[in-house]
Amino acid sequence: MSTASPNSFFSRAARALRPSHQHSAFSATLLLMSAVMLSRVIGYAREIYIAWAFGAGTKTDAYVAAFTLPDWLNYILAGGTASITFISIYSRYLSQDKEEDARKTFSAIITIISTVLLALIVIGEVYTPAFTRWYFRGFNPDQVALCSQLTRILLPAQVFFYVGGVVSAVLLSRRLFLLPALGPLLYNVFIILGGVLGARRYGISSLAIGALVGSFAGPFLVNAIGARKTNIGFRLNFNYRDQGFREWIRLSIPLMLGVSLVTADDWILRFFASHGAGDITRLNFAKRLFAVPIAVLGQATGQASLPFFARLFGEGKRQEFARQVNDSVYRMAAASLLLSAWMMAASLPIIDLAYRRGRFHFQDSQETAVYFFWFALSLALWSAQALYARAFYAAGNTLTPMVASTLITIASIPIYNLLYHQHGVVGLAIASDVGILLNTLAMVILLDRARLVRIAELKWGEMTKVFLTAAVAGFAAWYAARIVPVAASRKDDVLAFAIATAVWALIVGLGLKLTKSELPGTLRRKKAVVDAPTEIAEETSGGVEP
Repeated sequence: MSTASPNSFFSRAARALRPSHQHSAFSATLLLMSAVMLSRVIGYAREIYIAWAFGAGTKTDAYVAAFTLPDWLNYILAGGTASITFISIYSRYLSQDKEEDARKTFSAIITIISTVLLALIVIGEVYTPAFTRWYFRGFNPDQVALCSQLTRILLPAQVFFYVGGVVSAVLLSRRLFLLPALGPLLYNVFIILGGVLGARRYGISSLAIGALVGSFAGPFLVNAIGARKTNIGFRLNFNYRDQGFREWIRLSIPLMLGVSLVTADDWILRFFASHGAGDITRLNFAKRLFAVPIAVLGQATGQASLPFFARLFGEGKRQEFARQVNDSVYRMAAASLLLSAWMMAASLPIIDLAYRRGRFHFQDSQETAVYFFWFALSLALWSAQALYARAFYAAGNTLTPMVASTLITIASIPIYNLLYHQHGVVGLAIASDVGILLNTLAMVILLDRARLVRIAELKWGEMTKVFLTAAVAGFAAWYAARIVPVAASRKDDVLAFAIATAVWALIVGLGLKLTKSELPGTLRRKKAVVDAPTEIAEETSGGVEP
């Protein structure tokens, strides 16, 4: 019986799925994209269950709103620490063989910030009702009480998100991507389990209980188990004079105090939509489904790219750094443009097939599909800004992008207000597009002025070819889908979806071929270029172990 070659597909796949496997930029991106896709599929199953069991009404609005205050804490501490500034510091220590300094900084960040976070959670538990009444002014007293109860359940989860996020950053810095990728999967699974097992007894509170348990089992426990094998060396350390900790504070303060529209968009949408029963929920369903390609194309690629960007910049390879950023943006933005065209053309059958069941009715689908249509328009912007922002972070500059993002967020609020009062909830989705456009343009201009990434070196000719192809494919697919009017029939949904998809795919294929676009070849070559050195190294060393 013949054995598999060391370079066979299955052998390489088995190596890549080992928790101790060190990934290349491409394999890390592929792994994280796959994990994020699976996580979003499970997250979609979660949304299906919520739509089926609870519909779109005042209770689900209260449940979605309950994540706002915990999100604020997560953004201020966990978001800025785990995946951005700490990775840059820790990666530099590793590249300089300063393992002991890395351990001390890691321990100080965990110990000191966890203590601060616990204190903030206690304060949040006390003042949750006051915050809910102030922020969600359209809620009735029952909604305020329910939202406050759910918020109090969710707040302690931020400790597990924070600690798990920092430990995840250690694994990512060591190019160990598998276990950090599993955390969100388990988190979503436990939310579903909480609802299925506890809905009859606890109602919609069962979802919040599941989220709390999931935050421990997923983001925290999985990463902690993986970190034990890396000799992470944690011990209580309240030394606020630690050099690495002080550098982390310097880099993280802009992230803590600044407000990026990428995160604030959800908060602003909830604030304005709180006046209509079910509006927060329908917007949330549209945004969560739209978040699937955002996460796969933008966030997963950005998360995988950050350690590699940071290493190139730290080694002084500025031209290669700039080229990799531009190439990554080109691939992700081009793919996003094509996908946007399909999502917009098939928005109603996609939403109706995705959510209509149980207490979520066809009228809910129609409203949600309109929001989804407008969200889908900005997919390329969401994908590009994730990479541009990480280019700044890899260069050790968090102040410039966060000051710009904060100013843009503040300036965008009147746009949300104006479009909401002129066009209702649809105006909020349009305002979201305008806001992310301004945010992305700011990142592009600032990177260019800092001479980090030249916008002129982006493949504008190729982007134009893809844009024209996407526009033609989208319009054609939209008109073709209208042949079958969707009217609460699953058969009509499937037929309209199939027609739109077939027309879109046909025109995209023809368009890329007729314009002689480099995109298909670029995506194929990326794997060969990036993986070749890694495979050679593994052949000669017998595999890389930490």
